[in-house]
Amino acid sequence: MAQFNITINSEELHELFLGNSRDEAVAKLLEKIFNEVLLCQSEEQLSAKPYERTDQRKGYRNGYYNRGLTTRVGTLNLRIPRHRNGEFSTELFERYQRSEQALLLAMMEMVVNGVSTRKIETITQELCGKKFSKSTVSSLCKKLDPIVHAFRTRPLESHYPFLIVDALYVKVREDNRVQSKGLLIAVGVNEEGYREIIGFSVANRESESSWGEFFSSLKERGLKDVHLITSDDHKGLVKAARRHFQGSTWQRCQTHFSRNMLDHTPKALQPEIKEELRKLYEAVDVDSARKVKDQIIDKYETRAPKAVALLDEAFDDITAILVVPLKYRKRLRTTNGVERLNQEVRRRERVIRIFPNGASVIRLMGALLMEQDEKWQAGRKYFDMELYYQTQNKKTKDSSVA
Repeated sequence: MAQFNITINSEELHELFLGNSRDEAVAKLLEKIFNEVLLCQSEEQLSAKPYERTDQRKGYRNGYYNRGLTTRVGTLNLRIPRHRNGEFSTELFERYQRSEQALLLAMMEMVVNGVSTRKIETITQELCGKKFSKSTVSSLCKKLDPIVHAFRTRPLESHYPFLIVDALYVKVREDNRVQSKGLLIAVGVNEEGYREIIGFSVANRESESSWGEFFSSLKERGLKDVHLITSDDHKGLVKAARRHFQGSTWQRCQTHFSRNMLDHTPKALQPEIKEELRKLYEAVDVDSARKVKDQIIDKYETRAPKAVALLDEAFDDITAILVVPLKYRKRLRTTNGVERLNQEVRRRERVIRIFPNGASVIRLMGALLMEQDEKWQAGRKYFDMELYYQTQNKKTKDSSVA
């Protein structure tokens, strides 16, 4: 992997952290980073640094040309390397601008539909100029929509033994009124140990029916043999998961459960019970976990009766994770990984606040999720899956012998 250095002088640092025009300072920093990335990509493709004599060299530089990259902090002036053989290529613009385009398109739609705020109008004027029409927006949508559609309908050819599902709500303007809609998201861990965003959908509400349709679409695209599903305790979600993935284990998110149990606990006892739950979650097997659970019930049954009743009822669901090897449990026993993804989605969604229509939700959310999926695929593995498959193969052999 290429390495590069960025030099920032004291004036730039001052503007970045203390100055009045921070957007301008961030733009300058991004400009430096992107130009350095382009240089590194040029070196990798030529297999040689500037003026370096080496037998591995695949070509020669031929100067630069300038190109602007429009972002929410301003237009960056980038120097794109030229190669004499004309073969320099970069995915930097495509990957970076996809989500930026979707965000900008949502704001442009708000303007042309007459439902934008003054802040939105100011941003679009700065980024696009004052004049753009519905036909301009439509033309831009036609370029981006097929890319997002291909991503959300692609065949699921890998095996995904672990599935984490969650939902968040967004506001959409439809039929001249603002409605709340659910964005359903499914993250799978594939057989190589990488996370993938395997699907997302917009539903009128988070019901058993909407989750059922979402899970059906995943199965139609190839999802099968799911071993473990992690989610919160939304009744419609759980019912749909159990109906569509029979034979799979459902793990109730321990983070959500902890919050729920503490809500039913007297305030003075919350620190104690929080620590007791930590011990329960770290149990190595079901017998150990049950022993901790019984101790909690004996200790707090009279002082926090609602909390211990909740624990007793939910015990099997919050400890379902114990069916997988120890090394996989910490990351699969909660939906925290998807929650962090939701935070990134929320950061962009707050700029829009109310989407102009349902298509703009799919466009922006799809572009953001594609961007995150690409980062996961290019990053480190989430798990080493060798032990998991060894364990599963051993169970299969043992059951066949029995």
